[in-house]
Formats: sequence, C-alpha cells, structure tokens
Amino acid sequence: MLPNLYFAHRAFRYSGARSAQKILRSFYSGEAIKLLLTALFFALVFKYLKPLNVAALFGAFIAVQMAVWVTPFVADRNKIKISKIHG
Repeated sequence: MLPNLYFAHRAFRYSGARSAQKILRSFYSGEAIKLLLTALFFALVFKYLKPLNVAALFGAFIAVQMAVWVTPFVADRNKIKISKIHG
C-alpha cells in the first residue's frame, strides 16, 4: 500500500496541459520508486518475518494489485446504476 500511495502522491501533483512534461516525468519517476519500494519491502519481509507463509504473502500482494485494476470498473458500473436510479 505504501508504494502505491507514494506513486499517487508523486504522479498527481501536477495538472494542466502546460505541465505535460512534468506530469510524464512524475509518472515515470513515481513508478520507478514504487517498484524499488516494493522490492525493498519484500526483502525486509523475507529477512525479518519468521515464520513466513510465502503463498499468503504473494496471494495478498496479488489481491491488492488486482483491486487497483478492478476498482475503476466497479466504480464506473456503480455510477451507471446510480444515475439510472436517480436519472
């Protein structure tokens, strides 16, 4: 979660067409640092968390990643349902 929060902070700090280059740079650097933080946190977990259920660790990691991908679709579908009810 922390690497994703860092990426969101870094990537969305600029707005507007005039800031396009800054936005692009922020996305790339935010994603690179997010990947480094993720690798660092995995290394820390493998080093210091004993006993470690590796399947549970990676299962939770994959679930979080899938939630990030699925949430926009679910939110959009809910928005459509709400607009039909109130529309």
